[in-house]
Amino acid sequence: METNLPPTAGRGIFYIFVAAVAWGTGGAAAAVLYDTSGMGPVAVSFWRFVGGVLLLTAGHLVFRRRSVALAPRPAGTQAVATPARDRWRLVLTTGVGLAIYQTAYFAAVGYAGLAVATMVTLGAGPILIALGSRVTMGERLGRAGAVTVAMSLVGLVLLLGGGSADTVSAPIRGIACALLSAGGYAGVTMLNRKIGGDGTSGSPQATALGGFTVGMVCLLPLALVEGLLPTSGDLRQVLGLLAYLGVVPTAVAYSLFFVGLASVRATTASVIALIEPVTAAFIAVLLLNERLTVTATIGSVMLLAAVVALILNERNAGAAQHGAAGSQRRPTHTPAN
Repeated sequence: METNLPPTAGRGIFYIFVAAVAWGTGGAAAAVLYDTSGMGPVAVSFWRFVGGVLLLTAGHLVFRRRSVALAPRPAGTQAVATPARDRWRLVLTTGVGLAIYQTAYFAAVGYAGLAVATMVTLGAGPILIALGSRVTMGERLGRAGAVTVAMSLVGLVLLLGGGSADTVSAPIRGIACALLSAGGYAGVTMLNRKIGGDGTSGSPQATALGGFTVGMVCLLPLALVEGLLPTSGDLRQVLGLLAYLGVVPTAVAYSLFFVGLASVRATTASVIALIEPVTAAFIAVLLLNERLTVTATIGSVMLLAAVVALILNERNAGAAQHGAAGSQRRPTHTPAN
Protein backbone atom coordinates (compact mmCIF):
# COMPACT_ATOMS: atom_id res chain seq x y z
CA MET A 1 0.00 0.00 0.00
CA GLU A 2 1.41 3.38 -1.01
CA THR A 3 1.04 6.61 0.92
CA ASN A 4 1.98 10.21 0.30
CA LEU A 5 2.97 10.63 3.93
CA PRO A 6 6.74 10.77 4.59
CA PRO A 7 7.80 7.82 6.76
CA THR A 8 8.88 9.89 9.75
CA ALA A 9 5.66 11.93 9.89
CA GLY A 10 3.56 8.82 9.33
CA ARG A 11 5.15 7.00 12.23
CA GLY A 12 4.85 10.09 14.42
CA ILE A 13 1.10 10.34 13.84
CA PHE A 14 0.67 6.61 14.46
CA TYR A 15 2.69 6.74 17.70
CA ILE A 16 0.65 9.67 19.06
CA PHE A 17 -2.60 7.96 18.07
CA VAL A 18 -1.64 4.76 19.93
CA ALA A 19 -0.48 6.80 22.94
CA ALA A 20 -3.83 8.61 23.08
CA VAL A 21 -5.76 5.34 23.05
CA ALA A 22 -3.56 4.03 25.87
CA TRP A 23 -4.12 7.21 27.89
CA GLY A 24 -7.86 6.79 27.50
CA THR A 25 -7.65 3.47 29.33
CA GLY A 26 -5.61 4.98 32.19
CA GLY A 27 -8.40 7.14 33.53
CA ALA A 28 -10.73 4.15 33.70
CA ALA A 29 -8.13 2.14 35.63
CA ALA A 30 -7.70 5.04 38.06
CA ALA A 31 -11.47 5.34 38.53
CA VAL A 32 -11.67 1.66 39.48
CA LEU A 33 -8.75 2.09 41.89
CA TYR A 34 -10.52 4.97 43.65
CA ASP A 35 -13.59 2.81 44.18
CA THR A 36 -11.76 -0.31 45.37
CA SER A 37 -8.39 0.55 46.95
CA GLY A 38 -9.01 3.61 49.11
CA MET A 39 -6.01 5.39 47.56
CA GLY A 40 -6.17 9.02 46.46
CA PRO A 41 -4.98 10.68 43.23
CA VAL A 42 -1.47 11.50 44.48
CA ALA A 43 -0.79 7.93 45.62
CA VAL A 44 -2.15 6.47 42.38
CA SER A 45 0.02 8.89 40.38
CA PHE A 46 3.08 8.01 42.45
CA TRP A 47 2.72 4.26 41.89
CA ARG A 48 2.02 4.87 38.23
CA PHE A 49 5.29 6.79 38.00
CA VAL A 50 7.14 4.03 39.88
CA GLY A 51 5.95 1.43 37.39
CA GLY A 52 6.83 3.68 34.48
CA VAL A 53 10.33 4.34 35.82
CA LEU A 54 11.05 0.63 36.33
CA LEU A 55 9.91 -0.33 32.85
CA LEU A 56 11.60 2.62 31.14
CA THR A 57 14.85 1.89 32.97
CA ALA A 58 14.81 -1.71 31.78
CA GLY A 59 13.97 -0.65 28.24
CA HIS A 60 16.63 2.05 28.24
CA LEU A 61 19.32 -0.40 29.33
CA VAL A 62 18.34 -3.03 26.77
CA PHE A 63 17.46 -0.90 23.76
CA ARG A 64 19.49 2.29 24.23
CA ARG A 65 21.50 1.63 21.08
CA ARG A 66 18.33 1.40 19.02
CA SER A 67 16.34 4.24 20.61
CA VAL A 68 17.65 6.97 18.30
CA ALA A 69 16.59 4.91 15.28
CA LEU A 70 12.94 5.39 16.26
CA ALA A 71 13.15 9.08 15.33
CA PRO A 72 15.50 9.26 12.29
CA ARG A 73 16.84 12.63 11.26
CA PRO A 74 16.11 13.74 7.68
CA ALA A 75 18.92 13.07 5.24
CA GLY A 76 21.32 15.91 4.66
CA THR A 77 20.89 17.48 8.11
CA GLN A 78 23.59 17.73 10.74
CA ALA A 79 22.86 17.45 14.43
CA VAL A 80 23.93 20.22 16.76
CA ALA A 81 24.18 18.97 20.31
CA THR A 82 21.69 20.54 22.69
CA PRO A 83 23.45 22.32 25.58
CA ALA A 84 23.49 20.36 28.83
CA ARG A 85 21.55 23.15 30.53
CA ASP A 86 18.70 22.76 28.04
CA ARG A 87 18.71 18.97 28.43
CA TRP A 88 18.42 19.29 32.20
CA ARG A 89 15.72 21.92 31.82
CA LEU A 90 13.82 19.57 29.52
CA VAL A 91 14.01 16.66 31.99
CA LEU A 92 13.20 18.70 35.11
CA THR A 93 10.33 20.63 33.54
CA THR A 94 8.95 17.46 31.95
CA GLY A 95 8.98 15.74 35.35
CA VAL A 96 7.23 18.58 37.16
CA GLY A 97 4.74 19.01 34.31
CA LEU A 98 3.93 15.30 34.25
CA ALA A 99 3.44 15.25 38.02
CA ILE A 100 1.02 18.19 37.81
CA TYR A 101 -0.75 16.85 34.74
CA GLN A 102 -1.28 13.32 36.02
CA THR A 103 -2.15 14.13 39.63
CA ALA A 104 -4.53 16.94 38.73
CA TYR A 105 -6.18 14.71 36.13
CA PHE A 106 -6.69 11.85 38.57
CA ALA A 107 -8.06 14.34 41.11
CA ALA A 108 -10.48 15.63 38.48
CA VAL A 109 -11.61 12.05 37.80
CA GLY A 110 -12.35 11.65 41.49
CA TYR A 111 -14.26 14.93 41.78
CA ALA A 112 -16.06 15.13 38.44
CA GLY A 113 -15.99 11.63 36.98
CA LEU A 114 -14.03 10.07 34.14
CA ALA A 115 -15.86 11.65 31.21
CA VAL A 116 -15.91 15.26 32.45
CA ALA A 117 -12.30 15.16 33.68
CA THR A 118 -11.01 13.81 30.38
CA MET A 119 -13.06 16.14 28.19
CA VAL A 120 -12.10 19.32 30.04
CA THR A 121 -8.41 18.40 30.23
CA LEU A 122 -8.12 17.48 26.56
CA GLY A 123 -10.46 20.29 25.49
CA ALA A 124 -8.34 23.01 27.05
CA GLY A 125 -5.12 21.37 25.82
CA PRO A 126 -5.37 22.29 22.11
CA ILE A 127 -6.24 25.92 22.94
CA LEU A 128 -3.29 26.34 25.30
CA ILE A 129 -0.91 24.53 22.94
CA ALA A 130 -2.07 26.42 19.85
CA LEU A 131 -1.58 29.77 21.58
CA GLY A 132 1.69 28.75 23.20
CA SER A 133 3.13 27.23 20.02
CA ARG A 134 2.29 30.37 18.07
CA VAL A 135 4.08 32.56 20.63
CA THR A 136 7.09 30.38 21.47
CA MET A 137 7.72 28.40 18.26
CA GLY A 138 6.01 30.39 15.52
CA GLU A 139 3.82 27.44 14.50
CA ARG A 140 0.93 28.63 12.36
CA LEU A 141 -2.35 26.82 12.30
CA GLY A 142 -3.52 27.98 8.91
CA ARG A 143 -7.17 28.08 7.92
CA ALA A 144 -7.62 24.30 7.80
CA GLY A 145 -5.91 23.81 11.15
CA ALA A 146 -7.99 26.55 12.79
CA VAL A 147 -11.23 25.03 11.48
CA THR A 148 -10.16 21.59 12.69
CA VAL A 149 -9.32 22.83 16.18
CA ALA A 150 -12.64 24.70 16.31
CA MET A 151 -14.48 21.55 15.25
CA SER A 152 -12.72 19.53 17.93
CA LEU A 153 -13.66 22.09 20.57
CA VAL A 154 -17.31 21.99 19.51
CA GLY A 155 -17.18 18.22 19.83
CA LEU A 156 -15.72 18.52 23.31
CA VAL A 157 -18.39 21.01 24.36
CA LEU A 158 -21.06 18.58 23.18
CA LEU A 159 -19.40 15.77 25.11
CA LEU A 160 -19.12 17.92 28.22
CA GLY A 161 -22.70 19.11 27.94
CA GLY A 162 -24.04 15.64 27.19
CA GLY A 163 -21.85 13.56 29.45
CA SER A 164 -23.53 10.41 30.62
CA ALA A 165 -27.26 10.09 30.82
CA ASP A 166 -27.22 10.35 34.60
CA THR A 167 -24.83 13.33 34.79
CA VAL A 168 -26.45 16.62 35.80
CA SER A 169 -23.49 18.95 36.39
CA ALA A 170 -19.72 18.80 36.97
CA PRO A 171 -18.31 19.92 40.31
CA ILE A 172 -16.33 23.16 40.07
CA ARG A 173 -13.40 21.60 41.91
CA GLY A 174 -13.15 18.83 39.33
CA ILE A 175 -13.19 21.31 36.44
CA ALA A 176 -10.50 23.41 38.14
CA CYS A 177 -8.29 20.33 38.55
CA ALA A 178 -8.87 19.40 34.91
CA LEU A 179 -7.79 22.88 33.76
CA LEU A 180 -4.66 22.63 35.90
CA SER A 181 -3.98 19.26 34.30
CA ALA A 182 -4.39 20.79 30.85
CA GLY A 183 -1.77 23.41 31.72
CA GLY A 184 0.74 20.73 32.72
CA TYR A 185 0.00 18.74 29.57
CA ALA A 186 0.42 21.80 27.35
CA GLY A 187 3.73 22.72 28.96
CA VAL A 188 5.19 19.22 28.56
CA THR A 189 4.04 19.00 24.93
CA MET A 190 5.44 22.38 23.86
CA LEU A 191 8.74 22.02 25.70
CA ASN A 192 9.44 18.56 24.26
CA ARG A 193 8.55 19.83 20.79
CA LYS A 194 10.75 22.92 21.11
CA ILE A 195 13.83 21.43 22.77
CA GLY A 196 13.51 17.74 22.01
CA GLY A 197 12.01 17.94 18.54
CA ASP A 198 15.35 18.02 16.67
CA GLY A 199 16.54 14.72 18.14
CA THR A 200 19.72 16.24 19.60
CA SER A 201 18.67 16.35 23.25
CA GLY A 202 18.85 12.59 23.74
CA SER A 203 16.42 9.80 22.95
CA PRO A 204 12.71 10.32 23.69
CA GLN A 205 12.83 7.27 25.97
CA ALA A 206 15.63 8.85 28.00
CA THR A 207 13.62 12.07 28.27
CA ALA A 208 10.57 10.12 29.44
CA LEU A 209 12.68 8.18 31.96
CA GLY A 210 14.24 11.33 33.39
CA GLY A 211 10.90 13.11 33.51
CA PHE A 212 9.10 10.31 35.31
CA THR A 213 11.97 9.95 37.77
CA VAL A 214 11.72 13.64 38.64
CA GLY A 215 7.93 13.38 38.90
CA MET A 216 8.18 10.33 41.14
CA VAL A 217 10.51 12.15 43.54
CA CYS A 218 8.19 15.19 43.59
CA LEU A 219 5.13 13.07 44.37
CA LEU A 220 6.64 10.86 47.09
CA PRO A 221 6.28 13.25 50.07
CA LEU A 222 2.74 14.21 49.04
CA ALA A 223 1.79 10.56 48.59
CA LEU A 224 3.12 9.73 52.07
CA VAL A 225 0.88 12.42 53.55
CA GLU A 226 -2.17 11.30 51.57
CA GLY A 227 -1.64 7.59 52.21
CA LEU A 228 0.73 5.55 50.08
CA LEU A 229 -0.73 2.05 50.46
CA PRO A 230 -4.17 0.64 49.62
CA THR A 231 -6.54 0.26 52.54
CA SER A 232 -9.27 -1.86 50.97
CA GLY A 233 -10.13 -4.07 48.03
CA ASP A 234 -8.59 -7.18 46.50
CA LEU A 235 -4.81 -6.74 46.70
CA ARG A 236 -4.20 -8.72 43.51
CA GLN A 237 -6.64 -6.55 41.57
CA VAL A 238 -5.11 -3.37 42.97
CA LEU A 239 -1.57 -4.49 42.09
CA GLY A 240 -2.71 -5.53 38.63
CA LEU A 241 -4.30 -2.15 37.95
CA LEU A 242 -1.24 -0.30 39.26
CA ALA A 243 1.02 -2.45 37.07
CA TYR A 244 -1.18 -1.72 34.07
CA LEU A 245 -1.03 2.02 34.77
CA GLY A 246 2.75 1.88 34.93
CA VAL A 247 3.19 -0.11 31.73
CA VAL A 248 0.58 0.80 29.11
CA PRO A 249 -0.61 4.41 29.63
CA THR A 250 2.70 5.50 31.18
CA ALA A 251 5.95 3.90 29.98
CA VAL A 252 4.72 2.76 26.58
CA ALA A 253 2.37 5.65 25.82
CA TYR A 254 4.69 8.50 26.80
CA SER A 255 7.66 6.96 24.99
CA LEU A 256 5.57 6.81 21.83
CA PHE A 257 4.25 10.33 22.40
CA PHE A 258 7.71 11.87 22.78
CA VAL A 259 8.96 10.02 19.68
CA GLY A 260 5.96 11.28 17.72
CA LEU A 261 6.57 14.89 18.75
CA ALA A 262 9.89 14.80 16.88
CA SER A 263 8.04 14.82 13.54
CA VAL A 264 4.54 16.16 14.32
CA ARG A 265 3.66 19.74 15.20
CA ALA A 266 2.64 20.35 18.80
CA THR A 267 -0.81 21.65 17.84
CA THR A 268 -1.41 18.67 15.55
CA ALA A 269 -0.34 16.28 18.31
CA SER A 270 -2.73 17.91 20.76
CA VAL A 271 -5.70 17.34 18.45
CA ILE A 272 -4.72 13.75 17.60
CA ALA A 273 -4.54 13.16 21.35
CA LEU A 274 -8.26 13.95 21.50
CA ILE A 275 -8.73 10.27 20.70
CA GLU A 276 -8.18 9.86 24.46
CA PRO A 277 -11.59 11.21 25.57
CA VAL A 278 -13.32 9.19 22.87
CA THR A 279 -11.58 6.07 24.16
CA ALA A 280 -12.55 6.99 27.72
CA ALA A 281 -16.17 7.46 26.66
CA PHE A 282 -16.32 4.01 25.04
CA ILE A 283 -14.76 2.41 28.12
CA ALA A 284 -17.26 4.22 30.34
CA VAL A 285 -20.12 2.75 28.32
CA LEU A 286 -18.78 -0.77 27.85
CA LEU A 287 -17.08 -1.42 31.19
CA LEU A 288 -18.27 1.17 33.73
CA ASN A 289 -21.97 0.95 32.80
CA GLU A 290 -22.29 4.65 31.95
CA ARG A 291 -24.81 5.73 29.33
CA LEU A 292 -23.97 8.40 26.77
CA THR A 293 -26.61 10.82 25.56
CA VAL A 294 -27.24 11.59 21.90
CA THR A 295 -25.40 14.89 22.36
CA ALA A 296 -22.33 13.12 23.75
CA THR A 297 -22.40 10.64 20.88
CA ILE A 298 -22.47 13.47 18.33
CA GLY A 299 -19.56 15.08 20.15
CA SER A 300 -17.55 11.86 19.92
CA VAL A 301 -18.19 11.65 16.19
CA MET A 302 -17.07 15.27 15.74
CA LEU A 303 -13.88 14.58 17.67
CA LEU A 304 -13.08 11.60 15.49
CA ALA A 305 -13.80 13.65 12.37
CA ALA A 306 -11.50 16.42 13.60
CA VAL A 307 -8.67 13.94 14.17
CA VAL A 308 -9.10 12.42 10.71
CA ALA A 309 -9.22 15.87 9.09
CA LEU A 310 -6.07 16.98 10.87
CA ILE A 311 -4.21 13.79 9.93
CA LEU A 312 -5.15 14.34 6.28
CA ASN A 313 -4.06 17.98 6.50
CA GLU A 314 -0.72 16.95 8.02
CA ARG A 315 -0.27 14.28 5.37
CA ASN A 316 -0.91 16.69 2.51
CA ALA A 317 1.44 19.29 3.98
CA GLY A 318 4.14 16.69 4.59
CA ALA A 319 3.76 15.21 1.11
CA ALA A 320 4.06 18.65 -0.47
CA GLN A 321 7.20 19.42 1.52
CA HIS A 322 8.64 15.99 0.75
CA GLY A 323 7.88 16.41 -2.95
CA ALA A 324 9.45 19.86 -3.06
CA ALA A 325 12.62 18.54 -1.45
CA GLY A 326 12.72 15.67 -3.93
CA SER A 327 12.29 17.95 -6.92
CA GLN A 328 15.23 20.05 -5.77
CA ARG A 329 17.46 16.97 -5.58
CA ARG A 330 16.26 15.51 -8.89
CA PRO A 331 18.59 16.27 -11.85
CA THR A 332 17.14 18.12 -14.80
CA HIS A 333 17.10 16.16 -18.08
CA THR A 334 16.97 17.88 -21.44
CA PRO A 335 14.56 16.10 -23.79
CA ALA A 336 16.28 14.55 -26.82
CA ASN A 337 15.27 15.98 -30.17
